[in-house]
Amino acid sequence: MRRFRHLTDQHRTGTHNRRLGLLLAFNAGAINAGGFLVVHLYTSHMTGFVSMLADNLVLGNMVLVLGALGALLAFISGAATTAILVNWARQHRLHGTYALPLLLVALLMLVFGLLGAMTLNWHTPFAVPATVLLLSFMMGLQNATISKMSSSEIRTTHMTGNATDLGIELGKLLYWNRSGKPPEQQVRANRRRLGLYASLVSIFLLGGVAGAAGFKHVGFVFVVPLALVLFTLALPPLWIDRAHLRVMLRRTDKSSATQPGHSS
Repeated sequence: MRRFRHLTDQHRTGTHNRRLGLLLAFNAGAINAGGFLVVHLYTSHMTGFVSMLADNLVLGNMVLVLGALGALLAFISGAATTAILVNWARQHRLHGTYALPLLLVALLMLVFGLLGAMTLNWHTPFAVPATVLLLSFMMGLQNATISKMSSSEIRTTHMTGNATDLGIELGKLLYWNRSGKPPEQQVRANRRRLGLYASLVSIFLLGGVAGAAGFKHVGFVFVVPLALVLFTLALPPLWIDRAHLRVMLRRTDKSSATQPGHSS
């Protein structure tokens, strides 16, 4: 339990960030690829949705404009929700600073896994089924969580940035330094970052293969084990915070009771 707690609590190390980042990259790859088999859209790919929005504004296809806008707003809302939860936890000095958004991701994954087929028929104002908005919101939650943990070094739901950084470090690694140059003027690759980005891209790919196979052969319920893993990560620090949360609730109740005009 202690090992799991350190992956989501307020005390961070580079090792904790990398381990959690790899796990969440697998999770994002699985949901992204599996979700594509269901809704035919990559719901973590906001670049594609912004391009779809621009293209169809010009073409006058308002159905696709609404769909792209809905997915984009859902992703942004997920990221904003993470910021609210993390900052609230920081202000109240909770151990589970980053556990709350991951707990919410896990709950939404359970909803998707257990009710996924039903959400495909839920209509929304954005001309896409509720499943698209749900998956985009989840990806925004998750990506913002690991971004805040790692000071934006690690991204898990889209690979463009990771692939770019991987290419930069590979270029440094292959750069030919002329002999005679002092060490401080030589180009050197950051091998830690090189390994991190290569690992993130690889594990996202592995998660995508697992997600596609899981959705194809098992269906929506494939995401339930993934949700349980996130529960395992999120619950230990929140369990430690339970006494502190009780005190906060009591203070809130007492404050409400002493407000002018309060009636019992």
